Amino acid sequence: MGRILAIDYGMKRVGIAVTDTLQIIANGLTTVSVEEIFPFLKAYVQKENVELFIVGEPKQMNYTNSDASKYIEPFVKKLKKDFPDIPVKRVDERFTSKMAFQTMIDAGLNKKKRQNKALIDTISATIILQSYMESLEYKLIKENKK
Repeated sequence: MGRILAIDYGMKRVGIAVTDTLQIIANGLTTVSVEEIFPFLKAYVQKENVELFIVGEPKQMNYTNSDASKYIEPFVKKLKKDFPDIPVKRVDERFTSKMAFQTMIDAGLNKKKRQNKALIDTISATIILQSYMESLEYKLIKENKK
């Protein structure tokens, strides 16, 4: 079984999270600059078996695309082109930054550490990945009840 890799794509930084090889646990991996994302992904995919990319999809409260979509769509196109054998799925990323910040507070991080935007991006990617994994679990439970 390969890993699932989640991406929280931003204008300056990209948060990355991955599952373990059994796809049970979502872990924050790192944050890289936008300029370094494709070299990073190429190197990572050479080392690890990645079977799926999850990319955060920015939506507004009414489910329409947010302004950030115009930056993410070209990234997703290039991702599909550069890694044609790895499928890409999109996951609603509304509130992930706020949830990441709250997670930092709940973890007891001091104010200086909570201002670390790279850490927020990594935690956001982890939340996106966890959300995807929970949706799979929900679908499985729902199917088993039929």
